[in-house]
Amino acid sequence: MKSSMNREQLKQQLVEHYHWLRQYGCNDSHSGNASFRWHDEVWVTPTGCCADTLQADDLVKCLIDGAMEEKASLDAALHIQTYQQNPDARALFHSHNPYTVALTLDGQDFVPVDFEGQYYFPTVPVLAIPYDEYITHSPTAVAEALKNHKVIVVKGHGVYSCAKTINLAYKWNCSVELSAKTAWLAKQIS
Repeated sequence: MKSSMNREQLKQQLVEHYHWLRQYGCNDSHSGNASFRWHDEVWVTPTGCCADTLQADDLVKCLIDGAMEEKASLDAALHIQTYQQNPDARALFHSHNPYTVALTLDGQDFVPVDFEGQYYFPTVPVLAIPYDEYITHSPTAVAEALKNHKVIVVKGHGVYSCAKTINLAYKWNCSVELSAKTAWLAKQIS
């Protein structure tokens, strides 16, 4: 899907959506990351950035061939590999959605109980990647899983969502969190 936005507009849109993930409790002040693909460029949040103060000019340019600047997010290789393996993907968000992470700590795939969750993603795969092997194994594992799923979870770590647009990747990220919150609340009532 071609975007009618230019690079600078997409940078601003990514930052705005990244701010919202913080604002609505999906990330703390310095967690998660986000990117978008522009032709052979991958624009990613910098490592250790503060979601409250991030600006479009702070985004770091990487290349689809794997080249990246030192200040790129720790997950930059994961973003690049996801775009390499998913040619239709144009945006990727990673967040630490508390309800989703909590409900998937058992390592079982998440099956939403609500209508919208079932409609968008009947099953959300949960990948078990040992924390001490995360940087080495996550790029391949997450990119592979996102070939067939809009959203995946890395057990104990967080959510990854990718889509053809920034807004749609953001939507998948938020939708899975609302589904997890609904499932959590339903368990409290039962």
